[in-house]
Amino acid sequence: MGPIATGLLMGIAGTAAMDVLAFAQARTGVAPAPNWAMPGRWAAHAARGRVFHDDIAAAAPVAGELRLGWAFHYAVGIVYGVVFALLAGPGWLAAPSFLPVWLFALATIAAGWFLLQPGMGLGWAGARTEAPWTGRARGLLAHTAFGLGMWAAAVAAA
Repeated sequence: MGPIATGLLMGIAGTAAMDVLAFAQARTGVAPAPNWAMPGRWAAHAARGRVFHDDIAAAAPVAGELRLGWAFHYAVGIVYGVVFALLAGPGWLAAPSFLPVWLFALATIAAGWFLLQPGMGLGWAGARTEAPWTGRARGLLAHTAFGLGMWAAAVAAA
């Protein structure tokens, strides 16, 4: 299997692992269930040229924003998986180790903290939320799950 196909599988598996964690947290009352409608709304407005909002919930609704949010979520995960597979190269893909993919997965949180969250009106790294440090910790845990999922897919593909 080539790096693009492996990266695609890694991105899907990583994103799915992140979702399993999110729904387990919601089921146990640790955190609310994810609502991908607002990131979907943000993605639609960003595609039309408006990246930053004071409050994405106050922005004009977009038809199918929940489906768009889920698609955006998985598309980003797939892009990350492919980018990592290409950067890691054939040596890593033949014998995947956890540390490099985990560090990469943690680094990907920067896009959420410094583009998506400010774009939705939540501030840098969720600074305008009710409990920013709780959100940041949950984000790091979610991205750890993402890294685990990507690594598991790479191991399976190897």
